[in-house]
Amino acid sequence: MRIVLVGFIVILSTFAFSSFKEADLSHYLIEDDEVFCYHVPNEHEVSSLKTTPQYQLFLGKTYVGFKEAIAFKESRGNYTTVNTFGYLGKYQFGKGTLHMIGIKNSDNFLNDTRLQEEAFDAYTARNKWILRRDIKRYVGTYIDGVKVTESGILAAAHLAGAGNVKKYLRSGGVEGFTDGFGTSIRYYLKKFSGYNTSFIKPQKLVRVM
Repeated sequence: MRIVLVGFIVILSTFAFSSFKEADLSHYLIEDDEVFCYHVPNEHEVSSLKTTPQYQLFLGKTYVGFKEAIAFKESRGNYTTVNTFGYLGKYQFGKGTLHMIGIKNSDNFLNDTRLQEEAFDAYTARNKWILRRDIKRYVGTYIDGVKVTESGILAAAHLAGAGNVKKYLRSGGVEGFTDGFGTSIRYYLKKFSGYNTSFIKPQKLVRVM
């Protein structure tokens, strides 16, 4: 049995450059004793080869990693969410806290991703100023079995407020705090330990808008 393989490109080239003269395809003949094996995958095999690319950005213990870790815990990173207690956005701010840093319109806040990021930076800078002495005094010590770090303190302040974190640290963990979902200062101190928050400079007065 002779099999003639006709290449589509060869035919086009022949027609294009030989003014439609008869092409000699004899050199494409395959002898009977020559064996060519081709495997064409079936539908199941094709579908099994399809994979969804996985892209992961490793943030480590950077400041951006710190922000995203808190955001995931607070809202799964959802800028538009409002929880059952009325806390808003990616980082779950209360309206009172927003007013304190100059944000009056909560609807605008929910629809402005940049404003939410700036609010987090501003509030963290304010908490770092309020807690500057406690950071200096307690970082590196252990309270209730948890090593105290600057990022842990700032995360706990985001959860409970700087005043409650002061009480917790200065009481050796006796005066605690839990939010409406039962999350404690100790939990945040431990979960968000060891991030690099040196990017944030302490500021007494902060205004986003």
